[in-house]
Amino acid sequence: MNWKLLRSEYLFREPWLTVRKDTCETPSGVLVPDYYVLEYPDWVNAMAVTEDGKVLLVRQYRHPVERVLLEIPGGVMDPEDETPEAAVRRELLEETGYAFSDMHYLGAVSPNPSTHTNVTHMFLATGGKKVQEQALDFNEEIDVEAVTIAELEVRLRNNEFLQALHCTCLFYGLMKWKELK
Repeated sequence: MNWKLLRSEYLFREPWLTVRKDTCETPSGVLVPDYYVLEYPDWVNAMAVTEDGKVLLVRQYRHPVERVLLEIPGGVMDPEDETPEAAVRRELLEETGYAFSDMHYLGAVSPNPSTHTNVTHMFLATGGKKVQEQALDFNEEIDVEAVTIAELEVRLRNNEFLQALHCTCLFYGLMKWKELK
């Protein structure tokens, strides 16, 4: 079922967004012109649980939807991040000021496999301890909130999270959390 790539052309290249136009052929010989692909680096996120069993949530403004959203910590893997775990540990420290004793890999999901090249690596981070203040990027303003597992479940049930990749991580994280308990 794999398509044959006949031609590929870059239309736009920036660190945060690369757009490619491919021309492909299906196994049955159908020509697929102008297939647009968005290239992104991989992303990471985590359901982050502190030593006292609280889940760290973050609130930040998201310009494309023009809203302040309730989310979980995470972000893009930087070129210097050797592994997804290294990237998520860095993101957690930067966004929350917490370091975590244990990381449980929950798997990877695609934001949209019909157009995106990247995946999001999900983690359950446990044993979190505040070790520093936030170290945010110049354009970030992030409020950190700690909630109980029960409060997190209510917020999920009430559909308070808009970011689908964060919801996915939280559902996998809750399953792993309950397995560990």
